Amino acid sequence: MKRVRSGGGWRAILYSLQKARHMGGLWGLWKAMRSKNACKTCALGMGGQKGGMVNEAGSFPEVCKKSLQAMAADMQGAIKPEFWSTYSVPQFQAFSPRELESCGRLVQPVVLESGSQYYRPIEWEDAIGRIVARLQATQPNETFWYFSGRSSNEAGFLLQLFARLYGTNNVNNCSYYCHQASGVGLASSLGTGTATVTLEDVEHADLVFLIGGNPASNHPRLMTTLKNVRKRGGQIIVINPVIETGLVNFCVPSDPWSLLFGTKIASLYVQPHIGGDLALLTGIAKRIDEMGAQDEAFLQQHCLHADEWLAFLRRTPWSEIHTKSGVGQTEIDAIAERYAASKRAVFSWTMGITHHAHGVANVQAIANLALMRGMVGRPHCGLMPIRGHSNVQGIGTVGVTPKLKQAVFDALEREFAVKLPTSTGLDTLGCIEEAHAGRLRFGFCLGGNLYGSNPDAVFAGEALGRLDQIVYLNTTLNTGHAHGLAGETIILPVLARDEEPQPTTQESMFNYVRLSDGGPRRHQGPRSEVEIIAEVAERTLTGGPHAPREEPIDWASMRSTGKIRQAIAKVIPGFEQLASIDRTKQEFHIPGRTIHEPQFPTADGRAVLHLHELPDLAGGLRLMTVRSEGQFNTVVYEDEDLYRGQERRDVILLHPDDIQRLGLQDNQRVTVESTTGQLRGILARSFPEIRAGNALMYYPEANILVPRHADPHSRTPAFKSIVVTVTAEIPLPVTG
Repeated sequence: MKRVRSGGGWRAILYSLQKARHMGGLWGLWKAMRSKNACKTCALGMGGQKGGMVNEAGSFPEVCKKSLQAMAADMQGAIKPEFWSTYSVPQFQAFSPRELESCGRLVQPVVLESGSQYYRPIEWEDAIGRIVARLQATQPNETFWYFSGRSSNEAGFLLQLFARLYGTNNVNNCSYYCHQASGVGLASSLGTGTATVTLEDVEHADLVFLIGGNPASNHPRLMTTLKNVRKRGGQIIVINPVIETGLVNFCVPSDPWSLLFGTKIASLYVQPHIGGDLALLTGIAKRIDEMGAQDEAFLQQHCLHADEWLAFLRRTPWSEIHTKSGVGQTEIDAIAERYAASKRAVFSWTMGITHHAHGVANVQAIANLALMRGMVGRPHCGLMPIRGHSNVQGIGTVGVTPKLKQAVFDALEREFAVKLPTSTGLDTLGCIEEAHAGRLRFGFCLGGNLYGSNPDAVFAGEALGRLDQIVYLNTTLNTGHAHGLAGETIILPVLARDEEPQPTTQESMFNYVRLSDGGPRRHQGPRSEVEIIAEVAERTLTGGPHAPREEPIDWASMRSTGKIRQAIAKVIPGFEQLASIDRTKQEFHIPGRTIHEPQFPTADGRAVLHLHELPDLAGGLRLMTVRSEGQFNTVVYEDEDLYRGQERRDVILLHPDDIQRLGLQDNQRVTVESTTGQLRGILARSFPEIRAGNALMYYPEANILVPRHADPHSRTPAFKSIVVTVTAEIPLPVTG
């Protein structure tokens, strides 16, 4: 298919109109999008009490395809009972992620039993009874509890509390497979694991670094902010091995001038090799030091290890930086000159930085570079991890981590008069590995697609297959329901955020807490997540071997999200305002996280500079897995990738020089192989926009190639640094 020359634009408007027509009319979709609920997609944040399509700065209309796609998915018709006897599990396994998503809304519990190839509908009482019986027959540390970012703070808090009172700390979330390296890296540098800026800060920056990310596809609403930065004369430096269409030029539909003429986004576009970011960031810092452009007073007064870090920069040879980054001196000088001239710089990044075995070091290096010129601790500058799902940050805040922060642990024990387990909890990858080893028997997944999120897809499927029971709470089908199958697999249909019968809350990547009103249900059958969790908890903990002598929690009352918010307000620092948010309607920034003064939440109030050994570039062809313009996380809404000009997903995109070097022809069938697995029948396609020596394939289909090699500090797998071989299957290219 023909590749577009700009992101957004008239194609985005046409897409919106087509979606509206498909979902029964523009007015129905408009009402759904304008309801007072937080956006269901990216954590940039939108909606809440200001109304849908309104951002934290009050800008309207802020529209993106991702939110339209998610809303359209929730507005699908119901899956009919006969569907389950028509399609077998082997047929499900042949479906693409898009086909599974498009089957319709889940509206009744279903079970897949050992020896059967068909799910079958069951009543809610039967489904809950099976789960309770399994939990009461299983040792707590033989279970794991996985949370996605689509759920509310209330559901997340309630489920992690249940899991811990049940007796385990095997509580984890999807951030371990995306931005956990950001949280660990930032916390080790600044004492906080979240963004140090607000949306308004970014709007007033004069320089934005966009490193290892593609918001034009994955966070389209951020493009309005980047457009505004350019309009005011600011600059944007993009660092990415791939030249992405929307980061070169973007037509913002809500801005008539931008819509008609487009907005140039990147002031400077630099393409390091995959895995070369740490060396490049070190090189920029080294050049700033050579220019004498660092803020020496800030470094000495507000940072630890400044002298050691500067000495490290000075002794690191340029030859090593060039070799290990793939970036020459001219480009490094150009970046450094722009940074040296900046008064208000914001550093942003996504999983192109975190999805490496040295992801934490990458984040620390970004923090080093920002601190070098005092760009943290002042308004309109700072650090901004661009997080994925809408409430992934909130889920972590309310305690969905293997190890609770001590203040939260103490408050939970005090407020509820309980003793919490102190055993070491497993992270997400650890749960999969322990399940594969046969040491876990039960899994409970609150939303998301655990199977589809995992590296080494074959291993993940085997691991989940060794469980006695796995429970999924979802709105639609995904690949986990086809491949992540235990001895008994139960799918429970849940309400979407804007169908909840009670208000819920979510937290954006800017530490802003929104209140979602909920709304009328679209289908009979699905239940609220909070209702399900409270019932399972009550029935599990008031009988059976794991029941406490005196049950400290009134689980019936915990079916009220207001009651849960009161509990959260008592135990989660900074969430005190949550207790009354449903009455006051006052949304808020969590205090103490935005850093506008050079006083950091560390032990001595100073930031920490880190020294890093620069990793060698991986030898051979380096592959990164990416999402397309037509998907969100593991959910694929469309097979085509408009911005990269691809009409299908079973492709590997290679630079023309690599096509020639490997003796291939454009559109030829190849086998792609890594140390973990292989994919056959893949189309090798020429893609001049990628740096030679590197390759691109689509996630999650290519997860079979991703090893379980993870950053030792964050346990985030290296989805974007995989050495592969590509061999021809047939001598001639495929036509048609």
